[in-house]
Amino acid sequence: MQARNILFIMFDQLRFDYLGCTGHPYLHTPNIDRLAARGLRFSNAYVQSPICGASRMSTYTGRYTSSHGAQWNGFPLRVGEMTLGDHLRPLGMDCWLIGKTHMRVDKAGMERLGLGPDTVIGARQAECGFDVWCRDDGLWAQGPDGFYDENRSPYNEYLKSRGYPGENPWADFANAADEGGNLASGWFMKNADKPANIAEKDSETPWLTREAMKFISQAQTPWCAHLSYIKPHWPYIVPAPYNDMFGPEHVLPARRDVREQQNPHPVYKAFMDNPIGQAFSRDEVRARVIPAYMGLIKQADDQMGKLFAFLEETGRMEDTVIVLTSDHGDYLGDHWLGEKDLFHAPSVKVPLIIYDPSERADASRGTTCDALVESIDIAATFVEIAGGKVPEHIIEGRSLLPFLQATPPENWREFAVSEYDYSATGIAEKLGVQPSDARLVMITDKRWKFIHAEGGFRPMLFDLESDPDEFVDLGDSADHKAIIAMMRERLCKWARRMSQRVTISDDQIARGRSASDYKGILLGIFEEEDCAPEKTARYRGPVPSGPIPKGRPE
Repeated sequence: MQARNILFIMFDQLRFDYLGCTGHPYLHTPNIDRLAARGLRFSNAYVQSPICGASRMSTYTGRYTSSHGAQWNGFPLRVGEMTLGDHLRPLGMDCWLIGKTHMRVDKAGMERLGLGPDTVIGARQAECGFDVWCRDDGLWAQGPDGFYDENRSPYNEYLKSRGYPGENPWADFANAADEGGNLASGWFMKNADKPANIAEKDSETPWLTREAMKFISQAQTPWCAHLSYIKPHWPYIVPAPYNDMFGPEHVLPARRDVREQQNPHPVYKAFMDNPIGQAFSRDEVRARVIPAYMGLIKQADDQMGKLFAFLEETGRMEDTVIVLTSDHGDYLGDHWLGEKDLFHAPSVKVPLIIYDPSERADASRGTTCDALVESIDIAATFVEIAGGKVPEHIIEGRSLLPFLQATPPENWREFAVSEYDYSATGIAEKLGVQPSDARLVMITDKRWKFIHAEGGFRPMLFDLESDPDEFVDLGDSADHKAIIAMMRERLCKWARRMSQRVTISDDQIARGRSASDYKGILLGIFEEEDCAPEKTARYRGPVPSGPIPKGRPE
């Protein structure tokens, strides 16, 4: 059977190496592993930015962050930027959101064009091109200046309907423990080993799984459903029984080295020195946080088991492509860092599994592919799954279907690219870097990882063959000048790409090259015989007869 639907599952902040199928020795994820055994797993998948919003906007548009411009959380995606829904609907496939996008609407652009959010077009522009079954970005933090997210929270409404009291049960119950009647918030990492004060079935991941099942149950026409979870993103706290499934004995040693602290790159040093890096450099923090992070992943895998069983029971497993990935990773103390932001593997690499029930994918079923792939390739892949031709002047990624068909293209990319704009952070201010210069660009192949830093800083370089853990920065090594020059040339080649001519394709340009000749525009012609007769027919023969207007020569 040919697939007619796409279930696009994205976890938030899920590391590529925190799954059973990617080699974690303690964290067993049998349901995700079974999906990999039935599909194709990509072991070298890179996001286009190691930050939630920018990464997601690249995935949804199929474009690099410097192309779409939404390079940081809260940076609006400009009106008119084409996203998955814009590409898939003309091909007969609806495009729905169930969960998070982290998208910020371009309100000024919508007002300029007179687009109201109460119209179909306006609503899709405001929701990253999706029709919304349920949008919840999952960060309902609340401080002296109000809520971090000004939108309504369907999840909070659900919790209130279940009897959880207060204005913000997300903060008071789903992401906090009860310690003798007092709030033990998940924002304080010392509480990560405590059980969240919520019934497990009411926590975020099971709730969103049920919403996905509701959507699939009622869908009648071909669909792409983006099931986008907030977890295992912080706050690092999880309900019982997942809170104590893992302990400090299951925490892998931090991948860090004292050499990284010796003459580090200034940008890297600034991130090591920030409060997040300092916190995750402490073993007691890792001993509390990582077991909770593993518990969140274990809960997610159990929910995948329920979701996949539902798909089997309803016959949807036979006609639905399933794509499972993440928007970025989590350092968890590796490289003396926490969170994400930079370009070491724990941050910039993500899991990517594609299950295609169609016969076309039988040749790759249960295998692993080590090609350099990028998250922007997902959009191109979806267009081809829906039966369309990838608009290469808009989508900068490339379809992964050839890999699923075990016929990898001969001219696949030489390197992967990721960008990071840190202008909105205190790091830029600390370094004295102007917003226009607070940018990093990573170029990596399977041997070398090169990071260019604007603002007058030296580059960074890692030899992934001799130094797979990326401990030794060779960016100022005199012995590697040739490698640095090669990687700079690759960066220049990439930077010269045609990325902004999105309203007309190369094919359209080629077809129109001589069109004006047949519409009367004849340049460089001295006499009639110098041009094909059919092009000059309008300009030869007798002058039309009839009265001549006054003022014209007799």
